[in-house]
Amino acid sequence: MNLQGIFPPLTAPFARDGSLDLARLRENVDRYNATKLAGYVVNGSTGESVLLGWDEIERAWVAVREAAAPGKVLIAGTGAESTAETIVHTNRAATLGYNAALVRTPSYFKPQMTPEAQAEHFLRVADAARLPILIYSVPVFTGIAVEAPLVARLAQHPNIVGIKESSGDLERAKTILAAAPASFQTLVGSASILHPALAVGAAGAILALSCALPGECVELYEAARAGDAGRAEVLQRTLEPASKLFSRLGVPALKYALDRLGYYGGPPRPPLLAADEQTRREVDAVLTSLGSSAQTVQ
Repeated sequence: MNLQGIFPPLTAPFARDGSLDLARLRENVDRYNATKLAGYVVNGSTGESVLLGWDEIERAWVAVREAAAPGKVLIAGTGAESTAETIVHTNRAATLGYNAALVRTPSYFKPQMTPEAQAEHFLRVADAARLPILIYSVPVFTGIAVEAPLVARLAQHPNIVGIKESSGDLERAKTILAAAPASFQTLVGSASILHPALAVGAAGAILALSCALPGECVELYEAARAGDAGRAEVLQRTLEPASKLFSRLGVPALKYALDRLGYYGGPPRPPLLAADEQTRREVDAVLTSLGSSAQTVQ
């Protein structure tokens, strides 16, 4: 399982009546197919995963699989609060032709989610899964980080092939890279540390920013991989304002940016609120500052 490269966690397009708009999802994927993105993550945090029903998620998995160009790696977000339900959804994604599953940490019973409980969860899922597993550590949403000693333990399982480390903490990523075997693939989930993480051995990244700016994110990745540190650092600095903006303002701001850039963003699903006037102004300013590579669509 080669997870090198940049993967966008696809947004979930909703029609004005609130229903999932699969035609718009296919249109977005068709545009992404023309880029050098390594593949797609379907049903991640940026895809408003906790606001979707599993019937909608399965229909999105099918739509993306049908629309994706040959060679794109397909990663399904399959995490649920219970281990048993996670296994069901993970194997459903395998049946639908996905290449890997992104499994988040259960978090509702946070005080009991000790490293031992997390280990039991991930190992049981990995034992039963019919496709490779990526651990998903996203403490900003779950309040739980998968730390390096646990990663090193889980990495010994032949069906746990990597981690999406979304804390944005470069030192944590470095510690994981040092603790895990060389075959284990660490992907970061924060564009703010993309270049330094690649420089110390990260395989790639799953970035919300790449939904709006796929070419720029891939260009940074390729410069870093080619050893062109100067070029990569310039690109890192160029993308920093957009990275910080979307990290702070979240899915509504990203969806507004997609609409401005010719993709379909559409409204978020309540309780998320659509981008307000201040958010729109901030997004417009950042896109304008990026110049010709991110010209808005009139």
